[in-house]
Amino acid sequence: MSCRYFGISQQAHYIWYRPYQTEGIEGLRTRSKAPQHSPNATHVEVVEQIIYLRQNYHFGPEKIAMYLKRYHNLTINKSGVRRILNRLDMGRLPALQAARPPMEAVRDAAARPPGTDRREVHRAARLHALWLLRRPRQVLPVHSDQR
Repeated sequence: MSCRYFGISQQAHYIWYRPYQTEGIEGLRTRSKAPQHSPNATHVEVVEQIIYLRQNYHFGPEKIAMYLKRYHNLTINKSGVRRILNRLDMGRLPALQAARPPMEAVRDAAARPPGTDRREVHRAARLHALWLLRRPRQVLPVHSDQR
């Protein structure tokens, strides 16, 4: 039978024929095109450290990359850390862990009397500044003995 009869090129024929000759029917099965090994893949130990830092310290990709370089002498790019976190569905922190106020803000909030909001304080300061700009200036009388 010829390739012309089946409507395929000779190249397509040999793409199928060579695996059939070497492996039989198994050679004709569809195979995965994924690589068999990845020599440049991130080591499992590094991925475990990234997971540990994300779960326990809630570090972002940039801080994780900096931490690994400084304390473990491991060089990994922040985009690589982000890719690993996204692949493990750890790309975003839960809402409660995303933004923690600094301790100074917490202390300031505790020191404020109840009922005073920071926005109210800023608004009062702005109003006071406007009042100072708009008030008429007082001209102090000059005493004759000060001349």
